[in-house]
Amino acid sequence: MRKVCVVTGTRAEYGLLYWTMKALQDDPEVQLDVCVTGMHLSPEFGLTYRKIIEDGFTINEKVEILLSSDTSIGVSKSIGLGVISFAEVFDRIKPDIILVLGDRFEIFAACTAAMIAKIPIAHCHGGEATEGLIDEAIRHSVTKMSHIHFTSTQEYRNRVIQLGEQPGNVHNVGALGIENINRLKLLNKEAFEESISFKLNKKNFLITYHPVTLDHSSAGQQFNELLKALDKIENATLIFTKPNADTDGRIIIEMIDEYVSKNSDKAVAFTSLGQLRYLSAIQYMDAVIGNSSSGLIEVPSFKVPTINIGDRQQGRVKAASVIDCDADESSISGSINKALSNGFKEEIKASENPYGTRNSSEDIVQVLKTCSLDNIVKKKFYNIVK
Repeated sequence: MRKVCVVTGTRAEYGLLYWTMKALQDDPEVQLDVCVTGMHLSPEFGLTYRKIIEDGFTINEKVEILLSSDTSIGVSKSIGLGVISFAEVFDRIKPDIILVLGDRFEIFAACTAAMIAKIPIAHCHGGEATEGLIDEAIRHSVTKMSHIHFTSTQEYRNRVIQLGEQPGNVHNVGALGIENINRLKLLNKEAFEESISFKLNKKNFLITYHPVTLDHSSAGQQFNELLKALDKIENATLIFTKPNADTDGRIIIEMIDEYVSKNSDKAVAFTSLGQLRYLSAIQYMDAVIGNSSSGLIEVPSFKVPTINIGDRQQGRVKAASVIDCDADESSISGSINKALSNGFKEEIKASENPYGTRNSSEDIVQVLKTCSLDNIVKKKFYNIVK
């Protein structure tokens, strides 16, 4: 029996991993261990580990690493604490392989500890580009520490191979978030409104905005430009989801809370909507606004416009339904008007999601069960010969 350890640190990441974890749990040839860390264990971010338990999973290890600070010093200290803590955890549970997703610092810490312990690492969503983020460097670093790769597009598969990974270990399985769209029974409008205790309006917008971690002291300024643009919209409901524990994340959280307090007739905010409510919300929105990867990966499946602000997602593959704009009031307002236009709505009806339509979990589990782990940690650099 192969022992697979899934490491998860955020609500969004767990939502993407859910179906793969479920398939691993249900497979008689696999023992699933679950390690939760980071924001899952923080009261400030909703103690989202409880959702994992509610979903029927056993949490084997709670790895406390998140300091109550979003400064670069605080994040760096959390990484150091994470490496120490995961080294002890992996020595205790001795997994055959660990499965991680994405590019956050908690995952970087876990992979560093696993690499030193010579534990094979399987990584989801590698090869992607986000040129405005520290995550860019973390993601490619995790790719080089990993041994098995599950990418979301062929272009990203090619990039992982370009980084020197063996083609036979790089699998294009599509974006994991697509499976939630395919398999979840989404809420109807009445049930969704009841779930958020708020009524939708003639126009409705879902806003998720994260700090741009390579910009210096710009989080508050950029988010204020977005708020000014939102103020111009009449007869609208604004649903905010709060950012992650990135550098300067608390600045945006405070601004959201203040805005909602002053505009409680039209705005509501959530630390976490969760996958079901988040995906249910999209189908009733006139646009999704912000700089989250979900606006590029999941939202296009609903034929709903995404207004992608700034350069946080610069370099990612994008559908025709994504409108890029600068982080200033004028550019954001112009993009909102474009998204609301009948011409653009008609144009995107035929657009396709470049991240696919398939369910990824079956492919991932099959690889994790059957791949040979003999000498897999002894990596050889794959040279692309032109």
